Amino acid sequence: MNDTNSNYPIKREASFREWSPSIHYAQFQRMATGALPRRRLYDFELLYVCHGAAATTMNGNRYVIEAGQLIFLPSGVYHQNEVISEPDARFLGIHFDFFDELDIQTEADMIVNESVLAPDKFAQEAVSSALLPLSSRTIYTPPLPCVQMMERIVEEFTYRPAGYELACKGLMLDVLVQLCRTHPFQALTETSPHDAKLIDLMSQIEKTPAKDWSNKIIAEHLMLSADHTAKLFKRFAGMPPSEFVQSVRHREARRLLRESDISIEAVGEGVGYPDIHYFSRIFRRLEGITATDYRKLSRIL
Repeated sequence: MNDTNSNYPIKREASFREWSPSIHYAQFQRMATGALPRRRLYDFELLYVCHGAAATTMNGNRYVIEAGQLIFLPSGVYHQNEVISEPDARFLGIHFDFFDELDIQTEADMIVNESVLAPDKFAQEAVSSALLPLSSRTIYTPPLPCVQMMERIVEEFTYRPAGYELACKGLMLDVLVQLCRTHPFQALTETSPHDAKLIDLMSQIEKTPAKDWSNKIIAEHLMLSADHTAKLFKRFAGMPPSEFVQSVRHREARRLLRESDISIEAVGEGVGYPDIHYFSRIFRRLEGITATDYRKLSRIL
C-alpha cells in the first residue's frame, strides 16, 4: 500500500468531556544514525526530539524534525522514521489514543502487522469545533511547559505509582489542548524580532545549565533591559528566565541521577548548584523527594 492511499486516521467529533486519552507507551529513547523500518500504528504517537535531528517520510513528504520539535504520527498512516544526526539522537515518545478505546498489552500491539491486519482496531482522532485537530499539522514546536508535562508522563508511566493512570490522563489532556492551540496563525501573530535570539539563548542554557544564567546575564545576551527581557522571555517560554533556568537544571539533574553513578555533590555542581545543601533543598522542593531517594527509586523501578 502506498502512503497516499491510507484513509486513516478516522476522526470523531466529540465534546471535551468525552476525551479520555489512554497512554500505551511513554519512554525516552536513544537511537543511532540510520533509517528504521516503514510501519503504521493502530494508535497515535507524539515523537519529540530531545537532542539531535530526525526525519520522517509520510504521505509522500519528508519532514525534518530538529531538537525541540515533535512530529504527530497518526493512526493508520504509513511512515518511516530516520535518525539523521551523528552519532545518534535522543527522543521522547508517547503512544496514546483519544478515547481509551484500545486494549494494548504489549508494545507490539501498537504496531500494525500487515499479515494479520485488524481494520476495526485503528484508533479515532478526537476533533472539536473549538480547536483545530491535531492532524491539521505534522510538526510542532511545543512550549516548555508542554515538554515538561510530557516528561512527567514518562516518569508516571515508568515508575507507575498509585493512580498513575489518572495522572497520565490528566497530563495528556493538557498536552493535547496546548498542541491543538498552537497553530500557524498563532505563530504568525505572536512572533517578535527577538524570537530567534531567544531560541538561541534557550538552546545555550539547555546545553550549558551549569553556567551563570542570572537575569542580568540573560538580558546582556539579548542586549535589552532586564525588565524587557523578562517580559519577552515569559511570553515566548511561558515562564520567567529564572524559572526556565531552574527547570532546565532540574531536568538535567534528574537525568544524571538516573543515568550516571556520579555523586550527588557532582550532580548538583554539574547543573549549576555548587552548594550541595542548596541543591538538595531545591531538588526536594521541585521533586517532592530527595535526590538520593530519586536515584534509588529510579534504579528499583
